[in-house]
Amino acid sequence: MEKRLAPSQFRDWTPEQAVLPSADFRGDQVTVHNVRNCKYFANDVFMVDYYDKPIDLNRVRGVDYIVVPFDGAPALAHVMLSFQIEGADGKPEHLAVSVETRKERDEKYNPLEGSFNQYELIYVVADERDVIQFRTVYNGEHVYLYHTTATPEASQALLKDVLQRVNDLAARPEFYDTLTNNCTSNIVRHVNRIKPNRIVADYRSLLPGLSDQLAYDEGLIERHGTFDETKALAYVNPLAERYAGREDFSELIRRK
Repeated sequence: MEKRLAPSQFRDWTPEQAVLPSADFRGDQVTVHNVRNCKYFANDVFMVDYYDKPIDLNRVRGVDYIVVPFDGAPALAHVMLSFQIEGADGKPEHLAVSVETRKERDEKYNPLEGSFNQYELIYVVADERDVIQFRTVYNGEHVYLYHTTATPEASQALLKDVLQRVNDLAARPEFYDTLTNNCTSNIVRHVNRIKPNRIVADYRSLLPGLSDQLAYDEGLIERHGTFDETKALAYVNPLAERYAGREDFSELIRRK
């Protein structure tokens, strides 16, 4: 395993990670470029598609926290954010952000190699019909979606901070690190920049599969009874499988 000396934007990337997102700010008006919306037909059969999304930050209403535990190691997980935005017609829209390793063609993720400059970091800004539908319907993963207690104002500030980081990475690539520059650590830093020390130091922030329990204990997600009851209600797979392919997928998976 050869340790790379410097991160790069120029490698033979996997097709779904070949294009970086960016954001064009005009005051509170933001245009997010290259929102990914891959059309999947099977686990490894898909058509890559992108669109640009104009957003009025004043219309951001909330944010959801998404946890995808690893099979066989439930203390580990991939975590994501999804922002709720009031559309021009008053209906809610959703924009997902997934912090990932940016992989080259035929490259597989290895946690050990993730600490030795083997992968670059990418923020995938995506449609939920891409990142949630793929994981539930085509990849056999379990997905839990929690609505956070963030106010509209905090959600607006969080999205702005996330999109500024998207632009930073487009200008200056970084290496992914399994422990210090991963999906969870980046979300923690975003939240704590908006409200210092909001997420406390806790071993569960290092084990993302337990991070929803931490979020519950700290009042970061809405509670619906006990944590086990809240987690059961957050499980979206049955609805995601039922409504796969629907234009209103995001709203339908939130019907409980």
